[in-house]
Amino acid sequence: MTDKILTEKDGAIGWLIYNNPDMRNAVSIDMAEKAAAEIVRLGNDDDIRVIVVKGAGGKSFVSGQDISEFESLRSTPEKVAHFDKVTDDMYDGMRLCPKPTMAMIQGYCMGGGMALACACDIRLCSEESIFAIPAGRLGIGYRTNFVRWVVEAVGPSVTKEILYTARRYDATEALQIGLVNRVLPNVDLEDYVAEYAATIAENAPLTARATKIVVNEVAKSFGEYDAELCAQVVEDCANSEDFKEGRRAFMEKRNPEFKGN
Repeated sequence: MTDKILTEKDGAIGWLIYNNPDMRNAVSIDMAEKAAAEIVRLGNDDDIRVIVVKGAGGKSFVSGQDISEFESLRSTPEKVAHFDKVTDDMYDGMRLCPKPTMAMIQGYCMGGGMALACACDIRLCSEESIFAIPAGRLGIGYRTNFVRWVVEAVGPSVTKEILYTARRYDATEALQIGLVNRVLPNVDLEDYVAEYAATIAENAPLTARATKIVVNEVAKSFGEYDAELCAQVVEDCANSEDFKEGRRAFMEKRNPEFKGN
């Protein structure tokens, strides 16, 4: 397996690192395959409560797919189908990961990098970050799942603008259109993200799980979302030991100690 996907574990925070800085962390098919496996592993790790995604080198989050592979890996319909399956396992894996996910964005966040960032629950970036989807300059049709995640972040009209124009957006514009949640000085970003993730990790895991499921479900079209699943995860919170611990801690004016059950 490639060494261009790395993971680190810091207490309850799992870090997924795209480690291809010489190519602005462009994602090869081998990287996509390993990233998908690592996302599943981190998502199934009971000790991990938050997953943070970042790019190595500090100059790029993810600059999209490795276009140099397209000639060989997308040369026939069969190869295109295989390529899309492998890469979808990575992107959909991030989107469907049961844990809260955060994108820590430095520098370039382009094409598939935008899809990966929008697949995450929260996006925080440095002041130097640059965002774009250059599909219009490459003759690429953007897949439905990718487009949907961008639409959820910025709305239909801005998504069309991003795709029609293929232009670049700086961090200030990204914040204005809702593409990112926070913009920080680059020197402060990683510490801020770690503290932010630790704050989420301290909260009740079942509430985080219910929040992710319910928000993702109700964001779907009316009649499409799973109302029974939403009701079940909310009930799971109400019947949990964590709920009892949260009540007791509140009454006793202390920090709760959540166990995720």
